[in-house]
Amino acid sequence: MRVPFKKTISVFVFTVYLNISYIIAQDKIPQIQLEKGEVTTAFIEAKIDSIIAILTLEEKVAMTHAQSKFSTKGVERLGIPEVWMSDGPHGVREEISWDAWENAGWTNDAITAFPALTCLAATFNPELANKYGYNLGEEARYREKDVLLGPGVNIYRTPFNGRNFEYLGEDPFLASTMVVPYIQGVQENGIAACVKHFALNNQEHWRDKINVEVSDRALYEIYLPAFKAAVQKANVWALMGAYNKFRGQYTTHNKILHKILKTDWDYDGVVISDWSSVHSTKEAALYGVDMEMGTGTDGLGTTTSNHYQHYFLANPFLKAIKNGELSEDLVDDKVRRILRLIYRTNLNPNRALGKLNTKEHHKVAREVATEGIVLLKNEENFFPIQDKKGITIAVIGENATRNMTQGGGSSQLKPLFEISPLQGIKERYKNATIIHTMGYESGDSVYDEILPATLNQDSLYVKAIETAKKADVVLFVGGLNKSHHQDSEGDDREVFALPYGQEKLIDGIHEVNKNVGFLLLTGNAVEMNWLPKTKGVLQTWYLGSMAGHAIADVVSGDVNPSGKLPFSFPKKLEDNAAHSFGEISYPGNGVDQEYKEDILVGYRWFDTKKITPQYAFGYGLSYSDFTISDVKIDQKKYNKSDTIKVTFNVANLGDREGAEVVQVYVGKHKSKVQRAIKELKGFTKVFLEKGDQKTVSISIAADELGYYNTEVSDWSIEDGNYYLYVGNASNNIVKKIKFSLF
Repeated sequence: MRVPFKKTISVFVFTVYLNISYIIAQDKIPQIQLEKGEVTTAFIEAKIDSIIAILTLEEKVAMTHAQSKFSTKGVERLGIPEVWMSDGPHGVREEISWDAWENAGWTNDAITAFPALTCLAATFNPELANKYGYNLGEEARYREKDVLLGPGVNIYRTPFNGRNFEYLGEDPFLASTMVVPYIQGVQENGIAACVKHFALNNQEHWRDKINVEVSDRALYEIYLPAFKAAVQKANVWALMGAYNKFRGQYTTHNKILHKILKTDWDYDGVVISDWSSVHSTKEAALYGVDMEMGTGTDGLGTTTSNHYQHYFLANPFLKAIKNGELSEDLVDDKVRRILRLIYRTNLNPNRALGKLNTKEHHKVAREVATEGIVLLKNEENFFPIQDKKGITIAVIGENATRNMTQGGGSSQLKPLFEISPLQGIKERYKNATIIHTMGYESGDSVYDEILPATLNQDSLYVKAIETAKKADVVLFVGGLNKSHHQDSEGDDREVFALPYGQEKLIDGIHEVNKNVGFLLLTGNAVEMNWLPKTKGVLQTWYLGSMAGHAIADVVSGDVNPSGKLPFSFPKKLEDNAAHSFGEISYPGNGVDQEYKEDILVGYRWFDTKKITPQYAFGYGLSYSDFTISDVKIDQKKYNKSDTIKVTFNVANLGDREGAEVVQVYVGKHKSKVQRAIKELKGFTKVFLEKGDQKTVSISIAADELGYYNTEVSDWSIEDGNYYLYVGNASNNIVKKIKFSLF
């Protein structure tokens, strides 16, 4: 068919025009990847501006919500990569299926399980926290993740909280001091740490609906400092919202918390929702959710075709912008933060390659574990136990062989190996005879369900007593586990006492063998009516891959214990502040909850109310004897811009090397507002050879001694007299010094 000449010319001109337009458009597309010399803040921000300018609205919205259980979309036409996330705070979780809560079945996703964060907190060693974070970040990088969903910094308010083992204890100063180097270590690998759960998610029971009512003072003085340190001192790149409500509004998209985070603290990273913690398109858009994860549907409660498009920040968000109900500036801010995250992680040209399951990783895991183990009781020098011929050691208890990296919820892991306490003890003790029996049994650990035991408990009890009779020494290995209503996500504990008939078993063992030591595996305090039936107690936490080796290191004396408790152990549940006020304080009435103890959390409560704990915050024994002496401050009067310098001598009077944690607390004398008697303001871990001593100093900024003044909605520092307390536990103060601020 012939085409008229004029029409041919018109088609030709139009085709040329399209090609030229395409070429011009291509020229406008910025180079996405960076060269190593281009990694500057100004250059990256300019690059982000140029990218946002050419993204379609649909592309921008697609970046703000999940495309699978643990990933979000990139932009294919521009080469902008997807973002891949992984649980969790003490190890990189196994691969999860694209769209189901089940293992993907990979064979190359086994990792190093590091000790849970309660153990890290118990080390009181910020340098070790940095090594922990760096080695964990290396594993996340090798597994090709961009965001590691941890650490958790929710405050230990009640020993019933199922996720306390994932957090850093009851004191905001300790949590703040330990979380900063952890985050810095992770992010040195080009992996974003994601600090969580912002905020006031201090219990699992009713976590998805409970409305927390708390004073501004408690909010700012107790529950926010670790988050603030993560943002302002560690420059954390990601932060996760929480499930609960605060003052009637869900915390993931809470107007008050959004202002604090992104305006007051000037946070420039992303806010990632917890999985299914978004409840409103408008609030998520306005109050700071940048990446919506795990919602599943638009609230229908069922999975539908293309359900990721039904997320609150998916089609409903797109529609609201197109209709003019929401400004496009809102999605631009979210995309800007997401692109900033991408340039810090998977488009960072300086990013290392990562490593997995190296000897160094195992070494660090073991080091954290041994430094975090806390010697609670050592009557008649029960520990360490010598390895010598002719001695029989009975290891009794299910936790001697139970896998403690499985279960617990989102923090469960698939380690390359996990050395059990029994295996570690057997491998360390070459001369002594080691015998073992379970003593009791619980069901397997699965999420949100309690599985029954499968063995006859009476038979296990009888065999345990028979085994104890044959031994010179009994090591009872018990405590809690990662099952539902124990140390696990999804709900809280229901009883303060040891579960599974352990107290009865300890009583029975003690009747036939008085030489009993307890290896207590928990992430929480427990009731200790059984304490008089033991000569020694080691709090051994959940220690991960190297658990058994670390426990054997301390039991044998190869390592001198130096851990300190990061939270208080009450004698009875009612001694805990949250529980002392009844149901409305914990767990709430099903709708609302009031933090009636206000700022008096943990040792602040025990000190101020003159309640004696079973074991105090900061407490931990050693195989050596240490003294703290010649405590001085450099002045008696300070102005509010000064730094208070505390110096002291620490001496090791024992016959072996060891470490002591010196703790400095400060309290305001006759404050005009309610304040705790004292608050932790500094600490240092001092390592000493036998017979050695060191002069050590701790500096405290005077402007850190304020309280949150609700009358001016800001921090205030009172004039007048203060007391400085120095000791090795919150209830063991060796020196009290008076000074004044003006």
